[in-house]
Amino acid sequence: MEAQEERGGAADLKGNCDFRFERKEHLKRRNDIQAVFKRGKNFGCNGAKLFVLRNNLFHNRICFTFSRGFGNAVKRNRSRRLSREAYRLLRGRLQGGHDLILLVFPETAKPETAPGLSARQRQLEFLFSKAGLLK
Repeated sequence: MEAQEERGGAADLKGNCDFRFERKEHLKRRNDIQAVFKRGKNFGCNGAKLFVLRNNLFHNRICFTFSRGFGNAVKRNRSRRLSREAYRLLRGRLQGGHDLILLVFPETAKPETAPGLSARQRQLEFLFSKAGLLK
């Protein structure tokens, strides 16, 4: 446990450590991403769409992407950071073994009222429950 704390991880109540968004959880290969878009099921809500495809792994892999015309790089990066953090907070409640793609659409609201972390977390929780991925 001490070695894990040295790496910057924090221990939870069960003694498990390391809440980082690890490299093995990233869905990066073009063929894998195309397979999720083509063969995966999709579930939508206001502002986002989740694509889900079963994989042969014990963990989930996820990719965050944006529709065309989402905005400039600053807006996309902020939205990506919020999405990653919301996923990181929810991933302990998810069933493993899926490839996921979160497609985020531009918000119609004014920039100063753009959704924060809690709104993105509720959005992801709704999509995961709709997809039947919550434990």
